[in-house]
Amino acid sequence: MIPFDMRPDAVMQELMAYSQKLSHGVQNLMEVGEISTGVTPKTVIYQEDKLTLFRFNPSAEKVQSKTPLLIVYALVNRPYMTDIQENRSTVKALMDAGQDVYLVDWGYPDRADRYLTLDDYINGYLDRCVDVICERHRIDKINILGICQGGTFSLCYSALHPDKVKNLVTMVTPVDFQTPDNMLSHWVQQIDIDLVVDTLGNVPGEMLNWTFLNLKPYQLMGQKYLGLIDTLDDPEALKNFLRMEKWIFDSPDQAGEAFRQFIKDFYQENKLLNGGLEIGEPVSLKGVTMPVLNVFAEQDHLVPPDASRAMRGKLGTKDYTELSFPGGHIGIYVSGKAQKTVPPAIGKWLDERGA
Repeated sequence: MIPFDMRPDAVMQELMAYSQKLSHGVQNLMEVGEISTGVTPKTVIYQEDKLTLFRFNPSAEKVQSKTPLLIVYALVNRPYMTDIQENRSTVKALMDAGQDVYLVDWGYPDRADRYLTLDDYINGYLDRCVDVICERHRIDKINILGICQGGTFSLCYSALHPDKVKNLVTMVTPVDFQTPDNMLSHWVQQIDIDLVVDTLGNVPGEMLNWTFLNLKPYQLMGQKYLGLIDTLDDPEALKNFLRMEKWIFDSPDQAGEAFRQFIKDFYQENKLLNGGLEIGEPVSLKGVTMPVLNVFAEQDHLVPPDASRAMRGKLGTKDYTELSFPGGHIGIYVSGKAQKTVPPAIGKWLDERGA
């Protein structure tokens, strides 16, 4: 006996509905218009080379913190993920929690940036951004929120310049780059990074992007596009999907020398955890003496929880707090649940420390 859903008339009805959905979806795609990147109004405060320092325009009735918060994002992706859309904006949620928020946008390196080092990024660009903010507010220290690779940079910066950081928040930040469940690390161990950089100069963003996608190829390159069929007939849901796709494939090239050092010192030799790291001068996690809030995602495939939790007991501060989120690397700043829990928790933690 033929199952009900396999009868010819049922199959034809399903095919017709599928065809109509596709037709409607194509029309929606043609009318979708420009996909915005970042929704919260902001002002350019400082520019240098490719870097731009933004301040998100505060509303007087919401700003409660006396100490501004600087978001330091990774080099490998664009920072507008933190402000992707009106109802999924970590930036907006932090502002709603009373924070005065700044953001470092590293820009798009080109061949002129081939020889930039981690020292240039951390003790150069980032340090000057901190100085600009301190001067504007007439203070000596700011709060920093470092995300992913930007969190690793923020740890290094805080260890080198503890006199300029009042409180440090790290989010999905790797410290142990060689945990057994870190697939990306297993791949990177086998790469001749000298050959890559000496051959290519700057490392193409497209190459890194496809590396990240291949960590979960079915889910990131197949399943989500099959699921798109159910989204095509909803213009708003379609825009949200395309906004995420734009961010995923908007991958800057990486300055060759900085990338070489990051892969060698962090992934291949794990110096941040094991010691021996130098960025202008020796870097030790014991130099991180200010209060630290470490936020990590329990289902993170890029920065496994153990990679982030590894900072516990390694820092030079006794004021160390962990906050786990039941989600993934991206969900921690775009999911609805994250918006309701993570930024308010960060704001509360900062407020409790007189921020």
